[in-house]
Amino acid sequence: MERFWDARAREDAFYFVDNRQAYREADREAFWARGEEELDLLLDALCVSVARQDVVVDVGCGVGRLTRVLAERGREVWALDVSEEMLARARRLHRDLDGVHWVHGDGVSLAGIPSAVADGCVSHVVFQHIPEPEVTLSYVREMGRVLRPGGWAAFQVSDDPSVHQAHEGSPLAGARALVRRGPRGQSDPAWLGSAVDLDDLRRAAQDGGMVVERVEGAGTQFCAVLARRGSG
Repeated sequence: MERFWDARAREDAFYFVDNRQAYREADREAFWARGEEELDLLLDALCVSVARQDVVVDVGCGVGRLTRVLAERGREVWALDVSEEMLARARRLHRDLDGVHWVHGDGVSLAGIPSAVADGCVSHVVFQHIPEPEVTLSYVREMGRVLRPGGWAAFQVSDDPSVHQAHEGSPLAGARALVRRGPRGQSDPAWLGSAVDLDDLRRAAQDGGMVVERVEGAGTQFCAVLARRGSG
């Protein structure tokens, strides 16, 4: 995953964070605005919000699309990504942003983030790209580790295996990718990702000391989940 996302960051970081952007012609104003809109949709669907005093973990931060919104709303953000190339761009783009710790992740855990440090965890359009469901479940367990008692995790997963199947692209699209006029890596497992079973996810949350309180959009690519760390 690290090699794949490093390559995509060098190719066009903005497009691969939000592929509704025009390839290599990002509308940056729309990019940042959409990030805030998508964060609000996720949090509103799960009936949680970021308070001014909160410390929040951003899992799969990319170039910091959600990180900067979380930093503006909360007190501190731990922003983790498997790609050092994405993080390098995030640091440059947000060099004046206070209260953010940029963490280069290992691709399977939240190592580098202290235990019981966070009031909330957020992840959006990240887990759906992970090739192995067990890796996503490992991240869910880790969310429980970094949360304080009573803390919440609001995240999106795919619960629809059909969207992760490779489809034969058009010859034109393949040719454009070869001459770097179209996006590359569209059939790579690190782009296609995988779906998770919600029963497995509930067990992983429990292993991390959490309980799944809410699920919205079960059976779809955009399944929103709220899990909460026990208060004991």
